[in-house]
Order: sequence, then structure tokens, then C-alpha cells
Amino acid sequence: MRRLKQMLLALTLIISIGMQADEGMWLPSLLTKLNVEKMQELGVKLTAEEIYAVNQSSLKDAIVMMGFGSCTGEMVSDQGLFLTNHHCAYGDIQQHSTEARNILRDGFWAGSLEEELSNPGKSVSFLIRVEDVTEKVMAEIKPGMTESERNKAINEVSNKLIDEATKETHYTGRVRSIYRENQYLLFVYETMKDIRLVGVPPHFIGKFGGDTDNWMWPRHTGDFTLYRVYTGPDGKPAEYHPDNVPYKPRHHLPVSLNGYSKGDFAMVMGYPGTTERYLTAKGVEFTMNITNQTRINVRKAKLDIIEEYMASSDKATIQYASKKARSSNYYKYSIGQNRGIENLQVVAKKRAIEEAFESWVNASDARRETYGSAIPMINKAYENMNDDKALEYLNEAFLRGPEIFMWANNFNSLQKNLAEKAPDSVIANNVEAIQKRMEGFFKDYNAPTDEKITAALTAIFVENVDKAYHPDFVKEIQGKYKGDYSKWAAAMFKKSILHNEESLNKFLSKPKAGVLEKDPVIKASIALGDIRTRLTDENKSDKENLAVAYRLFMKGLLEMEADKTFYPDANSTMRLTYGSVGDYTPRDGVQYNYFTTLKGYIEKEIPGDIEFDVWPRLKELYEAQQYGQYADSDGTLHTCFTTNNDITGGNSGSPVINGNGELIGIAFDGNWEAMSGDIAFEPELQKCINVDIRFVLWVIDEFAGAAHLVDEMTLVK
Repeated sequence: MRRLKQMLLALTLIISIGMQADEGMWLPSLLTKLNVEKMQELGVKLTAEEIYAVNQSSLKDAIVMMGFGSCTGEMVSDQGLFLTNHHCAYGDIQQHSTEARNILRDGFWAGSLEEELSNPGKSVSFLIRVEDVTEKVMAEIKPGMTESERNKAINEVSNKLIDEATKETHYTGRVRSIYRENQYLLFVYETMKDIRLVGVPPHFIGKFGGDTDNWMWPRHTGDFTLYRVYTGPDGKPAEYHPDNVPYKPRHHLPVSLNGYSKGDFAMVMGYPGTTERYLTAKGVEFTMNITNQTRINVRKAKLDIIEEYMASSDKATIQYASKKARSSNYYKYSIGQNRGIENLQVVAKKRAIEEAFESWVNASDARRETYGSAIPMINKAYENMNDDKALEYLNEAFLRGPEIFMWANNFNSLQKNLAEKAPDSVIANNVEAIQKRMEGFFKDYNAPTDEKITAALTAIFVENVDKAYHPDFVKEIQGKYKGDYSKWAAAMFKKSILHNEESLNKFLSKPKAGVLEKDPVIKASIALGDIRTRLTDENKSDKENLAVAYRLFMKGLLEMEADKTFYPDANSTMRLTYGSVGDYTPRDGVQYNYFTTLKGYIEKEIPGDIEFDVWPRLKELYEAQQYGQYADSDGTLHTCFTTNNDITGGNSGSPVINGNGELIGIAFDGNWEAMSGDIAFEPELQKCINVDIRFVLWVIDEFAGAAHLVDEMTLVK
């Protein structure tokens, strides 16, 4: 009994830290029940209804989900203006950049509404309401259902619930599970489809420090971008049209010029992507050894090749800037997460949770019958998923590696219809669809670079994956080309029409089935698809078993600690986290201050370096101490600051809000020492890195001379 009590105490300390102020990604719709009193003790002066409400304006109405949860933004004017991170807008900035007008390098500031840049396909969503639909969903799940049958039933009832909630409206809906499919919530959104780029700082501000400073503190960067939301003249969502008008949000955040002090309350609202805080020890080891290590091995080779090409010209830099950013971010993240897991002994802590859980289960025959299979089933599933390593390498080395194989997928329908001698009108539609995609693809594509990536990543795949999962073309590489991957890739690219715009246009003018059937890239792409299908099928039963076992495990944890408040893992739904401004000690003898100043730009400057170059204009303003109304009370211009808010990917661009509901910063990063945070939150080390809103305003106003954008905002002094 004493042993059981000790383990339960350990469990309480490990998984119930959610009651602390700085851990937990909470659903704003549940604040009244869970957290608002604690938040008010810590300094928030708002009621739960002022944060989340359905029938009145609240903070939630100022928060936008970008796309399907890739980033977050916040409304800062009554004219549809919103802020997010520079790195969240990087793809749009790159798409609008040319050698003649390089806004990626030089920045961009619209002087009027007419000058704002449209972004076809971009959308943002506002949360209208959340409804707990657990009972309605669970009523459709019958005993004895297979996982496939269960998922089908859930999808059917979810679609019905969405239809009922959105009928006769322009809203959209999504049903999402939390607590490992033990609870279900319906989220209703209003999605806007005309989003225009308004303001972009130059590269040396928006991406100062580059990959070197990524995930690091101290940080000096103006990681922000301005967009504007437009609607049709009737105020409803509409695709881009010159007659569209700026959106009138239900709420926009007032912007504080008063700064912050150590210990001040801070909350972050946004759309965190994915966390896995309830993984078991085996799950953590799988993430480290399979998911992360594969990503590290493959992306290092890819990034080296991309960087070599980008150094060759301004055109190359523009073409591959966004591609490099997407790949390098989670390459470095994976390295940091593995180190954090080891340093913080996460696996051992997870084992302690499992020991406590199993002791609780075994203390009751009824619990043993219900939950006794959970941990053994989880462990067995991970042990059986060795072939998932092959799938991870396939995805990284081919589907997320070279672009040519994913580009080949655009020809699937055309190839099928040509082979089946479909009507000319069908063929014409296939051709038109490809032609529409060609301009965007070839604008940012360099075939020689992609050829090098193909050769390098194929070699890594073959070296690390069992021969049983090698695609057919590997035999050709090892036979005809005697293991020379570069010669094989060169021959494949030379014979293919897919990477050459001129040859592709010639083919599309008179498409023939035989050309695609013989194309070596098409053939390789089909072989890769076959392997992926096979691996997916082989993993299916183990992944289904894993889902069942984790569902049981999570249900058991909730029952065992029924008097504790659990927060659900992040899943790209709106969450609120609360904490405070503060510094931290990452290791013995090192103490980091909680803010940085403009002085850091000058101290870090490396003239001509792509990551640490500083423009003369900034140095002039610094030397003149020309900070306008944006200086702190200490006379300096603060650039970034840290809080202990719990965030993850998807929170990029989220507002950092003080106790009065005012904007004080924009979240953009986490710290290197706590990169294990998506799996295990470390309250002593976890930090949210934010750009100071006063620095943002200073860049817009004093540096760029775009004061008209600041004039739109509601400033609080």
C-alpha cells in the first residue's frame, strides 16, 4: 500500500501539473468550469465571458486560425488588420518576390488599400462556438465494433452534427476528439477567403538570426507580418474581388504601450497544432528513435544541397527560401527534442506514470478487467511497428524530399484517362489542371538541385531501410549504375519530361499514354506509391491496436485522477494558456534576463551575413535613440521577451495578452533547453519567446514610415 501511495504521489506531480499557472492548453469554452478563478488570482481582470462568449463580443473573436491551423493571428483594428509572424507569412512573401521587387529581402508596406497584395487560396477562420457532442457521438458507437467500423460511425454522426449546426448559414464545422477519443467537441467557424498582405519587415528584421538563433534565447527579431481580411460588400466571406471591403471584426485587441515587468500575468490564445503529453515510455522512444532520427538524417542532406544552390544567386535565394525554412525548422526541432528528452529524463518519468497506473489497475479486479490490457497492448504495438521506420524514411526521403515525385502525382489522372482512351473533353480538363499548376511549380523549381536531392536522399533511404521495402528502381541503381546514385538520378532526369517546362508543354499539346508510361519519374513514383501502400497496410492493425490501447489508457488516467483537472492534448483547436513574464536559468551558472533590446542587433551584427546583417537605417535610429513613444520606461527599446506560457507549433503568431486583455507581444518560438515540451512540459525551463509589440510598432512607424497602419490600431498608454 505504501508503494502504491508513493507512485500515486509521483503521478500527481507529473501529470497534474496542469493546475500550475504555466502548463496546460485549455479550451476557452471551459474556462468558467476550470481556470478562470486561478487566472484572476494571477492577475487577469477579465471575466470568463469577456474571454469566451457566444452571444457577445469576446477575446476569442479577435483570434484567427490561419488555414487549417498552421499558424495564428490576432485582429488589431476595426478594419480587418491582423498580425501574425513573419515566418507564418514566409510562403506568401516569397511568392510575391521577384528579382526586380524582392520583398523577401527588402520588405513591403502598402500605402493604401489598393496596394495590398492578394493571396489566392489563403484563408483565416474565426471561432463562432464550441459544443460538447460526446453523448451524441458515443451513442453511435456499439460494442464489438472494429476500429474501421467505429471510425465510420463517428464520421457519419459528425457529418450529421456539422450539417445541423451550420444549415442555413455560411459557417463551417469540425468535430474533434480530445483525451484520446474519450470526448468529442463540435467547433463552428466563419472562414474568410480574401486575405491580403499589408506589411512585411525586411529580412534582416523579420528573420534576424535565421537558423542560428532559431529556438534560441536571447533573441532579437521582428518576427511579424501584417495582413488584412476582406469580405464581400454584404460583410460575408467572399473570394478575392476588387469590390470587397475590409472586414469588421466582432472584437480587436487594444495594443498596450505600457510594457510589462517580471512576474506580470500573460496569456496566449491561439491554435496549437499537436502535443503528445500522454505518450507512454515506448511512445517517447519511438518518437526519438524513429520519427526524429529519420527526420534528422534525411533533412541534413537535403538542407546542405539547398543552401549550396541558394548561395548561387538572388533568384535561387528567392526560389528556395520558403522551402529551406519549412525543412530546417523541424530538422532543428527534432535535434532539440531528442536532447531535451534525454536531459530531462522523460522516459523514466513516463515509466513512473505507467507503474502507478498499473498498480492502480491491479488493485481492483474490475479495473484489471477494463484497463489491464492497455499498457501491454501499447508496448506490443510499438514493438511490432518496426516497419514504420521504412514508412518514415519513405515519407522523408521521397514524399517530402525531392519535389519531382510529388509533382509526378499531378499526372495520375491524365495517365489513367489516356490509357483508357477517355473523351477528349476529359483529357482537356486534365491538361488544363496541370497547366494551371505549372507556373507556380516551375517558378520556384531548379531541376539540377532537385536531381542532387534525389540522388542523396535515395542513398540514405537504401542505407537505412530493409531491402524488403526497397522500390524496384533500387535494383537498377545497384546493377546498371553500380550503386552510383548520382548517375542514376542524372539519367532519370535526362529521360523525363516532367522537370522541363518546354518539353512538358510540348507533350501537353499532344498528350500520349505511351510517353507517360515510359517516363522514368512516373515509373519511380508509381513504385514508391506501391511501397507506401504496402507499408500502410502492414502497419494498419498495429496502429489500430495502438489507438484502442491509448484510448483505454487515457480513460483510466482520467478515472484514476478524477479529482484532478486534465487538459487535452493540442489538436489545432483554440486554446488558452496562462502564466507570467519571467527569466530562467537553463544550466548551472547561467541566468537569462526576460527581455532583449535593440542593442542586441548591433552586438550580433555581421556585415553582409544573410542572418546577421543590419541595415544602416536601423543603426542610425539606434545611435540617435529615436524610439518615439515605443521606448520602455528604462529608456531602451525592448525587442523580445519570455513568458512561461505553454505553446507549440500552430501557436506561432498568437497574441500575448496582459491581464487587461491588451496585446503586449506576439509569440513566435520556444527555447532550446525545453524542446521536449510537446511530450513532457518542464515548468522550470519551458519558455515562450515573444516579439515585443512596441518593437513591432516601432518598426512600422519609425523605421518604415508606415504610421498610417499604427493609426488604425487602438493604442493604450
